Amino acid sequence: MTKLKSPASKAAADSELIATIEEQSAELRLLRKEVAEWKKKYEKGELRDIAFTNSEKEVQPIYTPLDAAETDAEALGMPGFFPYTRGIHPTGYRGRLWTMRQFAGFGSARDTNERYKFLLAHGQTGLSVAFDFPTLMGYDSDHPRSEGEVGKCGVAISSLADMEMLFDGIPLDKVSTSMTINGPAVILYSFYIAAAEKHGIDPKDLRGTIQNDILKEYMAQHAWVYPIEPALRLIIDCFEWSAKHVPQWNTISISGYHIREAGATAAQELAFTLADGFTYVERGIARGLDVDTFAPRLSFFWDIHNDFFEEIAKLRAARRIWARHMKDRYGARDPRSLVMRFHSQTAGVTLTAQQPMNNVIRVAYQAMAAVLGGTQSLHTNSMDETLALPTEESVQVALRTQQVLAFETGVPNVIDPLGGSYYVETLTTELEREAESYFRQIEEVGGVVRGLETGWLQRKINESAARQQWEVEQHRRVIVGVNDFVTDEPELKIELLKISEEMERDQKQRMAAMRARRDSDLVEKRLAALREAANTSQNLMPFILDCARAYCTLYEIRAAMEAVFGAYREPVFF
Repeated sequence: MTKLKSPASKAAADSELIATIEEQSAELRLLRKEVAEWKKKYEKGELRDIAFTNSEKEVQPIYTPLDAAETDAEALGMPGFFPYTRGIHPTGYRGRLWTMRQFAGFGSARDTNERYKFLLAHGQTGLSVAFDFPTLMGYDSDHPRSEGEVGKCGVAISSLADMEMLFDGIPLDKVSTSMTINGPAVILYSFYIAAAEKHGIDPKDLRGTIQNDILKEYMAQHAWVYPIEPALRLIIDCFEWSAKHVPQWNTISISGYHIREAGATAAQELAFTLADGFTYVERGIARGLDVDTFAPRLSFFWDIHNDFFEEIAKLRAARRIWARHMKDRYGARDPRSLVMRFHSQTAGVTLTAQQPMNNVIRVAYQAMAAVLGGTQSLHTNSMDETLALPTEESVQVALRTQQVLAFETGVPNVIDPLGGSYYVETLTTELEREAESYFRQIEEVGGVVRGLETGWLQRKINESAARQQWEVEQHRRVIVGVNDFVTDEPELKIELLKISEEMERDQKQRMAAMRARRDSDLVEKRLAALREAANTSQNLMPFILDCARAYCTLYEIRAAMEAVFGAYREPVFF
């Protein structure tokens, strides 16, 4: 039985509490006085004629406990505990470093296979597939629309045969693979599963991620195939089927990267990406799925831009917002559903063709921001990626950047080392508040899908992009080597990777040989079954996988569903 406090002891406790409050009040009064005195001196000083802004607004010259007062201990928490502001693992990087996953793909599947083996031999710990533009849009290498583009900005994959060649000699049950593909994502995913099966690997043992985030395509990147509703159907089909058959696979990488690259601010990237994520969750629940059966395999992909502290705060805010909404709004009970796992990539849009060696420096700072923000996986851009696909030498420098960060700087030794910083905590809270404001605006226009259909989201990004470009042109934002510190450069000296025209010819010949070898009757049978299923409410993953196993090509599978779903045509918004 609890012993009741005597009146005397209660009075003493009250007196102690009052004294503590008075002491804190006195400290705050003193701090406000010190800030006021500093402000007078600051306003008398001479400032550089430049905008002291992050991606959107002016930042204060100094931050104090007065600014961070709104961040309470509960919002901060501890690593590995709700709301995960300080990280999702209690051991941070002391338990396991982030995955060093360099995005790579060029020319033929054989060319890229050799690059993957080079990267793995030099210490890379995961693979990331960059597809060429025809593949991204769902066209075969021998389709008329692919002419001149085959293998130029990524690897050409048109069937299971190409996927087998891409991963020849690489144990798919031992390495995790990320595939950046969206419109035809489930088709390439099926090629990968079928390739693993050919090597006797159970799909349950596969680990990796398929980007599969179609909403941001309509918003920013434009690599779509089908109209919005059937495209969303395919994504939820993937969630539902994979939860049972490929349980270690991340079935979507909800991507802010392309939204930011299109010109969004950090707050817009945060808000629009999370709103996309909530939409996928809602569609899964509407299908009748228990949120805890698919939410643990949802992952995210963030752009790491130039403003060092803003990027760190963005990642911290993202974890906190996701955890709170998943728990309070969607009723998730499994802690894995509350945890935001994400990949990061340094910002391609910040790379410059002028003085390209400067890109090494930019990438190093951005990589450090990603790690201080607690990323689980990281790609560091190569210095020459604004000019061409990267060479082996520049890729190695990019990978070494991560390795130096991991093993020489001491940064991974302490979990969330900037936690408690007045500036970082204030930024984290401000970004969370701005994101919540955008969520309300999105709801007012009818949700993400309606926001895309009316162009509301696209216009917001366009407005931000225009403002940022104006800042550069007006010299309010300095880009070293572009609008300041410009030199008369000699002709570019760094070696560039060039894809020969013979590569496209060879790829078309391989496709012709594959078409001649395969069972044409089986191909037609599998494609007909897929078209028929697309006219029903059945999950299409088994039908697409059957087509992949029969060596139906990417475009043949795309066209079978397009005959039922139609093709997306973007309205004119502005």
